[in-house]
Amino acid sequence: MEPKPIDWEKLASIIETHRTRKWNLIPLLQEVQETFGYIPPESMEPIAEALNMSPAEVQGVVTFYAGFSLKPKGKCVLKVCRGTACHVKGSRSILRFVQNELGLQEGETSEDYQFTLETVACLGACFLAPTMMVNKNYFGRLNPTKVSSVLNQYGKSKEDDGSP
Repeated sequence: MEPKPIDWEKLASIIETHRTRKWNLIPLLQEVQETFGYIPPESMEPIAEALNMSPAEVQGVVTFYAGFSLKPKGKCVLKVCRGTACHVKGSRSILRFVQNELGLQEGETSEDYQFTLETVACLGACFLAPTMMVNKNYFGRLNPTKVSSVLNQYGKSKEDDGSP
């Protein structure tokens, strides 16, 4: 399954609201990513032109910040915490469980663009260790049963794993 084609009118509309203000680059990129799920590489030139910047400057910002992606991500981005508290409380086994359930490794996106699996250094919810996020929602005190329930809530069905 391919990512959705870029809606050039929508992109032009987003760019227009930020035009000519260099300091608007990050908010513009955030809006583009929120709209399309990533920063399409072919959007760099029109963004740069609108802000009187070079495409290299725009790309430099996109590649510098880990929050931006040049590749399409899944509808549900799962971030498993690898911080100290989560590690001590078993985040490694939670990560392995998620990898097994989704058939994904860190940084991969499912073929249907439903899930992207990432790890992060810390989610800042140590009191809920081990934790993970799905999009903007936190889930803590995880165990395999809870993780399975969360994955089902976000669209992983029983037939995804080959079971009846």
